[in-house]
Amino acid sequence: LIIGAVAALIWANSPAGGAYDAIRSFTFGPSSLHLDLSVEAWASDALLAVFFFIVGNELKQEFVHGELRNPRRAMLPIVAAVCGMAVPALIYTGINLGRPEALGGWGIPMATDIAFAVAVLAVIGRYLPPALRTFLLTLAIVDDLGAIIVIAVFYTDHVSFLPLLGAIALLALFGHLQRGKGLAARLDASRLPNWTVYVPLAAAIWVLVHSSGVHATIAGVAMGMLMRTTAHAGEYETPSHHAEHLLRPWAHGLVLPVFALMSAGVVFTGFGTIFTDTAALGVILGLVAGKLIGILGGSWVTTKLTSAELNPSLSWIDIAGMAMLAGIGFTVSLLITELSFPDDLQMMEDAKSGVIIASLIATVLATCVLATRSAHYRRLEARTADTAGGEDASARAGD
Repeated sequence: LIIGAVAALIWANSPAGGAYDAIRSFTFGPSSLHLDLSVEAWASDALLAVFFFIVGNELKQEFVHGELRNPRRAMLPIVAAVCGMAVPALIYTGINLGRPEALGGWGIPMATDIAFAVAVLAVIGRYLPPALRTFLLTLAIVDDLGAIIVIAVFYTDHVSFLPLLGAIALLALFGHLQRGKGLAARLDASRLPNWTVYVPLAAAIWVLVHSSGVHATIAGVAMGMLMRTTAHAGEYETPSHHAEHLLRPWAHGLVLPVFALMSAGVVFTGFGTIFTDTAALGVILGLVAGKLIGILGGSWVTTKLTSAELNPSLSWIDIAGMAMLAGIGFTVSLLITELSFPDDLQMMEDAKSGVIIASLIATVLATCVLATRSAHYRRLEARTADTAGGEDASARAGD
């Protein structure tokens, strides 16, 4: 994913940038279904839905069997996500109060790019507690849902409710089939392979969500959250784990690298205007400072005013590093940028450059904090192992 993003930035800003733009903007698909999309749109709307399915599926497992079963702990990342959207929007608005034409970009710094954030955490946080990844996943999903609602309400001309209702109906069917009873039991008795039912159903749900005007990746999240996470009699693994084992290699090996290659190619037109343009400054400060203040401050205040609690395996410095990581805002932020300034190409390019710069700054800051914390947890694990080994040796000597 990271290599794909770096390659896209280099390619887009090289003499061969025209070829990159031509490939990314190449359009194909059935126009009768409004699916004549560019290669970039297919990557960010269709391919990325597979990754979001895995994320939604993983969250469902956490809500049913894992960390998020405890409402007092589940509340914390949800409130943190809301605060992490509100504070960046307020910072951007405050910086651009004297510039009405730039105010439309208030939604740009709200979104965390879950794909990049999770990828960076995987690279730098090998020894960090698993609870931190769960916190980030929950926060980023709520963040993405909030950003999608913002796009639908404030940046979309209209939402088509008929396709949306159709998608909801098919999602209900998807959830019913997961129960393994009634119609699902008859399908199992027919010995039809599961993919012959679920692949067309998933494709139909995606098409309907896309046609409704809602960002299509929400279809992946919804289906993931509907997966059954408990095994029935005679099943050697749950449908949730089975789907994850099948799709995760494709998501990590194909979906994310292609998405990064097609989405990250922002052309830098000049750094002079970036640091003097209030829209770009609002984006940078919103993502870098706003996310940190909103997520860390919102989480801390929530633990003081409510029964919400931080996982005992985590410390507040871990949450601070994760909040910095949430300042990575690629896909949805770039999308909102295009919707915010359709008639001002210079402001659009400056704001896009601001998203890239803010994401790089957030990555560096988060890496400094979380890599240090990962090393701390590694030393702690080593000391624990040495202590356990010493106790075993003493026990054997005593025997």
